[in-house]
Amino acid sequence: MKFYFAPLEGVTGYIYRNTYNKFFGEEIDKYFTPFIVPTMNYCFTSKELNDIKPEHNKNIKVIPQILTNNADYFLSTTEKLNEFGYDEINLNLGCPSGTVVSKFKGSGFLAKREELDMFLEEIFSKTNCKISLKTRIGKDSPNEFYELIKIFNKYPLEELIIHPRIRQDFYKNTPNMEVFKDAIKLSKNTLVYNGDIFSVEDFKKFKSECPSIDTVMLGRGLMANPGLIGEIKEKSIVHKDTLRAFHDEIYARYKEVLSGDKNALYKMKEFWFYMIHSFEDSEKYAKRIRKSKSAAEYEGIIVSLFNELDISGDNERGFSLIK
Repeated sequence: MKFYFAPLEGVTGYIYRNTYNKFFGEEIDKYFTPFIVPTMNYCFTSKELNDIKPEHNKNIKVIPQILTNNADYFLSTTEKLNEFGYDEINLNLGCPSGTVVSKFKGSGFLAKREELDMFLEEIFSKTNCKISLKTRIGKDSPNEFYELIKIFNKYPLEELIIHPRIRQDFYKNTPNMEVFKDAIKLSKNTLVYNGDIFSVEDFKKFKSECPSIDTVMLGRGLMANPGLIGEIKEKSIVHKDTLRAFHDEIYARYKEVLSGDKNALYKMKEFWFYMIHSFEDSEKYAKRIRKSKSAAEYEGIIVSLFNELDISGDNERGFSLIK
């Protein structure tokens, strides 16, 4: 099996990726960046540039992701990414955000099938760069997928990564495995599965349903339990000391690069929105972290959390907040 780390906007930037790679990265085959949004200025924002700089991504396989419905923007950004040494680009056709969809980008682009086909025709005819797609199965209905797959099959995709939900689902409801199984039968491109693998049992259930798929992309599940892939590979549950060291290094790096404790604290609250699920009976600490207002207060809470809470077992983790 191959395992990919999905991009989470605002969370899985280069600091998180590099720290994760240091502690758990032997399990990851590809990391995908949070999406880059090209503009008419044809340049990266400072945040995007920091995230893709080769010196910020040493010794890890990183795939930049682009969010656009403009072929010229995609091609110009791809050319710049090629200059940085990237030979594969991922197109985001999955983002369900209202501000994105209203501009017919992300999963909103799926509703414009003729324009999407023309877009793909242009980018594939004008670049030799490897291109993968990360898509939902439709904007408003799962039935849209059966027309979308006809379009995707026209092009030599590096991979087709499918999150089997429609845009209206956001991250709720259950992934539509019947449509994904149809995708296995219909796709001419290599498929990657993405969606709701939060535990070893979730992974085993997926493999029993789709034994031919040898690559999965995990996002929220890895954020909640950084040691999940190790558990899937039948290694031991991650030790609390490892999670503490992982946390401490990320926190230290955020404090180094972000101006002011407030910004670092904001990033760590995002971090704990997910990783709090690795601990038993953690609701009280989750609330205290959310309400913390200073670095000193936050640091005291974290000391108590690691001293007092135990790691959850696979069947004891609760993921209701992130499903």
